[in-house]
Amino acid sequence: MNSRYNFVVHSYGCKVNTYDTGLLQKRLERAGFQQRVDKPAVHIFNTCAVTAEATRGAIKDARRVRAREPLATIVMTGCSAQVDGAQLDHLPGVDLVVANSHKGELESLLDRYFRGELRERVFRSNIFRKEDLEAGGGVEAGHTRTFLKIQDGCNSFCSYCVIPYARGKSRSIPIRELVGRIRELHAQGIGEVVLTGVHIGDYEDSEMAQERPRDLSALVEAVLEQTAIERVRLSSLEPVELNERLLALFANERLCRHFHMSIQAANTRVLQAMKRQYSAEDVEWALTAIAERVPGSFVGMDVIAGFPGETDEEFEDTYGRLERLPWTRIHVFPYSERPGTKAAALMADAMVPKHVRAARAARLRELSSERFARAALTQVGQVKAALILNTPAHGAQALTRDYWPVQIEGAESMVLRPGHEILVRVTGYDHSNESRMDGGLVGRPLES
Repeated sequence: MNSRYNFVVHSYGCKVNTYDTGLLQKRLERAGFQQRVDKPAVHIFNTCAVTAEATRGAIKDARRVRAREPLATIVMTGCSAQVDGAQLDHLPGVDLVVANSHKGELESLLDRYFRGELRERVFRSNIFRKEDLEAGGGVEAGHTRTFLKIQDGCNSFCSYCVIPYARGKSRSIPIRELVGRIRELHAQGIGEVVLTGVHIGDYEDSEMAQERPRDLSALVEAVLEQTAIERVRLSSLEPVELNERLLALFANERLCRHFHMSIQAANTRVLQAMKRQYSAEDVEWALTAIAERVPGSFVGMDVIAGFPGETDEEFEDTYGRLERLPWTRIHVFPYSERPGTKAAALMADAMVPKHVRAARAARLRELSSERFARAALTQVGQVKAALILNTPAHGAQALTRDYWPVQIEGAESMVLRPGHEILVRVTGYDHSNESRMDGGLVGRPLES
């Protein structure tokens, strides 16, 4: 095979991009390309555009590759390629810009590029006209668990977010196709599937009859009833997307007791300015409901510190509410101006000073670290089902169903196969565990 068809995909950002990266790898290999991390001739940057910094980071990495490998082919795809054309379209050293609107044609475009048939460098069109979701997705190379895209796009248009312009309108893959895909993944040895999307709370199966439930709960029910995969996990949800029917499904131990709540703030006025479709009271209800109906769950959250116009009193309201509510960890994001969003365009006069944003973010991170450590210590002595993620030579990391990372003690003398689930007794909490910023658990497999 011609070595110019050797490729590597550099993936950035969210779980949907991780799914897309696996799909790109799979499609390119089917088209005759070969993954070669050691000697790639083609570098594909599957970019993220959630912040301006994310786009700049991908550009910086592409420039480094160009300087190191002057003869390589550089391709920019993903969300930045869709919304940041002003920065990418004329970037020196980039050979092709393939936006999300054309990502499904990437292998064909590359083949035509190498044949000298392309006359264009940039491939982009109106993302809101895109109907397909490029279903059938791949497993990113080397992974024992996989992200399965069930939905793409978003109809919310939150004031701080550019993603609807990068991903298009909300659209979903039918339950029938997803069940079939999960069966295939399970047959391939995948032990866990994460149901993911840009906004999975918008999931709706267009094939189901109008009188039957077609929402996320219906999908989860079908996956649990019609597949045998050992572990099913949900990605981000908003507070109002939790309901009693969905919460009741967690009685099935195959549905992992792990929630990632996209709350962003816990003050109603700030949530309204963000164009979020819920209130601080909804946040309280959701976190309390999880603790009461699915006890023992790991609950992570996204929170933005220093959104334009957020006063000291409003931040203290968010902080105080979170301080008294049940959860496990916060992913804190100091507000970052994102060109192309309403917040950046219409709230410029209300920007919170960057040093104030940083100080608020630091307080939330400190609160999160304290809560995480306290919760970690309560795990010691428990027996948990943990999925082996890698071999002893690479540290023998595992992940429990309730999302705790576990370093396996004495792994070097054991036969541990990635992708297999074992029972582990938690023996301690290691704050220095590199698998998470706040550390992780240490455990020893039970004797078989």
